[in-house]
Amino acid sequence: MTRYAVFLRGVNVGGITIKSADLRETLETLPVSDVKTLLASGNVVCSSDLSQLDLKSQSEHALRQHFGYVAWVVVLPAETVESIVAECPFPADDPGLHTYLTLFSDPEVLAEFVDFARSIDEPVHSLGTIAVAWQAPKGGTLESPLNAFSNKARFKSATTTRNLRTMQKVLGALRA
Repeated sequence: MTRYAVFLRGVNVGGITIKSADLRETLETLPVSDVKTLLASGNVVCSSDLSQLDLKSQSEHALRQHFGYVAWVVVLPAETVESIVAECPFPADDPGLHTYLTLFSDPEVLAEFVDFARSIDEPVHSLGTIAVAWQAPKGGTLESPLNAFSNKARFKSATTTRNLRTMQKVLGALRA
């Protein structure tokens, strides 16, 4: 059985509100166990014998059926979450900056994100083919060109972004 983190994209923003209890109950209809939601922002940890790809597919289907929206998730095994959190070169707490990890389910989209960041001289750090670490000034995340780029409609099926502190909490829940 593998421990997984399931990261939903775009919940509790833009009119799509999902209560943690409803999210947990929906995912518990899948072949998973030990389901736990974190921070009311679309973060779930669970255990399953499903493959990463099958858990992604089944999670998206269940969310679409139950909540009636076009759901997209990024699913990562616990070892991958641990690796990207450990390899992030930026601090979780900086007085002037937020550190983000944009997670990818498509390596080609990650490469396009990195190419864009470099074209505008934004410092990014690739964490394999799964994530990119970057920073934005506190209070300026929504205006960040990297945030705007990752929010393009064509990337919604392959990306989601989390604050590094959130990722650390997810990792703690995976280890529990």
